Amino acid sequence: MSVVSTRTALETQLATVTFTGGATAYENVPYTPVAGTPYQACYCLFASPDNPTMGDGFNRILGIFQVSLFYPLNTGPGAAATQAELIKTAFARGSSFTSGTVTVHIDRTPEISTGRVDGDRFHVPVRIPFYADIYS
Repeated sequence: MSVVSTRTALETQLATVTFTGGATAYENVPYTPVAGTPYQACYCLFASPDNPTMGDGFNRILGIFQVSLFYPLNTGPGAAATQAELIKTAFARGSSFTSGTVTVHIDRTPEISTGRVDGDRFHVPVRIPFYADIYS
């Protein structure tokens, strides 16, 4: 359940960020974008776990929580950049979020990547590095 709790903690924190005029698309949940309306999609990109110790049931979940912002084309980068900054602030380095018995830590400053055209949208990814220590 540690992977589920990790995702839940991150998605719950994302839900605290005001997203004016748009909706959030979650992994494996149906969502149809509305023409002319921004939306964000979130993904938990899990990496190989870290095993810094032997024989004690400890491992560390590592990954990136990516929030992809999709804005209508030809409206400039300002709204997407503003939303990206709000997300970056909500997941500031040193913050932590808990779901069940799992606490997720943000150990590095989130990265706002370069925007690019993706179909009929301007896409700006925000990448949030995280880890969670698991004791079994």
